[in-house]
Amino acid sequence: MKTFCGRANPTTGSMEWLEEGEDYDYHQEIARSRYADMLHDKDRNVKYYQGIRAAVSRVKERGEKAIVLDIGTGTGLLSMMAASAGADFCYAIEVFKPMANAAVKIVEKNGFSDKIKVINKHSTEVTVGPDGDMQCRANILVTELFDTELIGEGALPSYEHAHKFLVQEGCEAVPHRATVYVQLVESRRMWSWKKLFPVHVETEDGEKILVPPSEMENCPGVPSVCDIQLNQMPSNDFSTLSDVVTMFSVDFSKPVQSASTYYRVQLEPVKSGKAQIVLSWWDIDMDPSGMINCTMAPYWVKPTSALQWRDHWMQCVYFLPREEPVLQGEKLYLTACRDEYSVWYNLQRAREGENKTEEEEHEAAVRVESPVCGCRAHVLWNRPRFGELNDQSRTRRYSEALRKVLKTDSVCLCISDGSLLPVLAHYLGAKQVQCMQPSGIDLYHPHELWQFFKANRLEDKIKIIEARPELLKPSHLEDKKISVLVGEPFFTTSLLPWHNLYFWYARTAVSTHLASNVTVLPQSASLHMMIVEFQDLWRIRSPCGTCEGFDVQTMDDMIKDSLNFRESKEAEPHPLWEYPCKSLSDPREVLTFDFTKTVPQHCLSTEGSEKLLRKGKSHGAVLWMEYHLTADISVSTGLMQLSNEKGNCEWNPHCKQAVYFFSSVIESEIQSDPTAVTYAINFDTKTGEIAMDFKL
Repeated sequence: MKTFCGRANPTTGSMEWLEEGEDYDYHQEIARSRYADMLHDKDRNVKYYQGIRAAVSRVKERGEKAIVLDIGTGTGLLSMMAASAGADFCYAIEVFKPMANAAVKIVEKNGFSDKIKVINKHSTEVTVGPDGDMQCRANILVTELFDTELIGEGALPSYEHAHKFLVQEGCEAVPHRATVYVQLVESRRMWSWKKLFPVHVETEDGEKILVPPSEMENCPGVPSVCDIQLNQMPSNDFSTLSDVVTMFSVDFSKPVQSASTYYRVQLEPVKSGKAQIVLSWWDIDMDPSGMINCTMAPYWVKPTSALQWRDHWMQCVYFLPREEPVLQGEKLYLTACRDEYSVWYNLQRAREGENKTEEEEHEAAVRVESPVCGCRAHVLWNRPRFGELNDQSRTRRYSEALRKVLKTDSVCLCISDGSLLPVLAHYLGAKQVQCMQPSGIDLYHPHELWQFFKANRLEDKIKIIEARPELLKPSHLEDKKISVLVGEPFFTTSLLPWHNLYFWYARTAVSTHLASNVTVLPQSASLHMMIVEFQDLWRIRSPCGTCEGFDVQTMDDMIKDSLNFRESKEAEPHPLWEYPCKSLSDPREVLTFDFTKTVPQHCLSTEGSEKLLRKGKSHGAVLWMEYHLTADISVSTGLMQLSNEKGNCEWNPHCKQAVYFFSSVIESEIQSDPTAVTYAINFDTKTGEIAMDFKL
């Protein structure tokens, strides 16, 4: 069987479907999985073990045999915990075949083959009876089917089915219950991920204010959750307007309903402000009494307890459909609506003397349908992109650079997706402005940009060219030559920092339309690199060896094989503002790309050695791009600031940086303190990809 995988092609700016071998999908799934992260989650594993021991004891005390059903067994860890706690038999369900095969090996290696049966099926296909997958219904239900939103991986339908067909009535469940908590906050930073703020531009005629179209202004956005490491959000970036409130809980030991429903709580703001965001997280009680509790609460909720770092469960940011001004002490109703897989929120005022009947309550809430983006911007731009477009200091740098290069007779072409640069160019005096959105040509209907121009009365001032750069004709440009070519550059298909070098390929494609003295902005770009020690991110790629006394080496080997599946290991994108690290070397510029010239035929490569200046574990290299708009104005997609004494790094919060984990992390080799790292980096101009190799 062939697998087709979408990959960004940096030379064309589009997604291409590549045919990969049948193993590719499986290797990707394993290599980029969160299994290592879960096995390193000490708090989760200890609490599950305690909860499983207690459940097995309760069943045994009743004089019954302990029969366990473990849905989504993964490595088989929870089933092995149950078997070693004295369970008589465990049925371990795993739908992903390579994982089920690994579980069989791990169970066998740990000596539990006679107590654990691994079933490679979806739990809804499992049969019970003398000839079935299970001999009888289980009386202990153990699962780990949760994501950051709790229900996003289909936990509710799986539980609903299990209670109907696979477990006994009144069974024990580990976890026993989950509770979802919420807190209402005001945060300009987080709100900037949902809507476009007015943009201020200083021009010769004074300040111009660019406003978003009303369709975008009133759009509720998309229902998908924004999951982040809230523990990295500084307390001065948000203001809490309410106490933490319990929104809803689910008892997993009783039949579960997955049908769409809603929950409503009354809130009284503890201070006045603009209600914009609902922050949410959950905890799980492993036992009925709630003594064994595993929580995702962020730092300001439980400031005294040590925080367990984890990447498989984080915290949720939900955007209210509109900003609501609220007053301290007033009565509000917060409604959480959910379907099988997602949750969304709505805030309403309680009207004076209001006493709703249950039916009216129901009517009011059911009208809160799942938000649908009508302006299309929320479908086309991800949340960091909204944040980037709202970054006024970044906009100022581009304005400053444009001011230096634009003249009153400038014919300007902008090549970037969904960019504000054409508007800046117009306001800053260009005679003629056109724009192209090449990688978004299939996604962006020019309607969205046109609406934007129309809202600012610019629809007849800026022309949208609906063609790819290689198909540009003189007629598109009214037979004029381009005197200023600009780009941020930003393209929606880019995954790694250097994928936005597509701008260089587009510049090369339009070179016959450029004036001989054309100005290109940015004039060049550079690739930068730094060796770092991560506080926690290394755990997602680090082998576990043993977990709570069980040998899971088989899993480590699988992950290692999958990471080595491609001849060269690849860098992977991570938003490093969420993952603290300290620099062990100085940042170094390793490659430069001259946009004033066309893309060369030959590869660009470099090699060298980077001295390590600080003691620490060399987990990997971080790579990012810098764009040199003019000789003295640059923008960085990576490192923004480095505090020299400790090597603490501040990263661009709107971009993902590229992380290349060293093999010492993946193979858990103990290195004596290396003093330098040698590197070889090669940019293949034919494919637009960068290959790299590092040695400690």
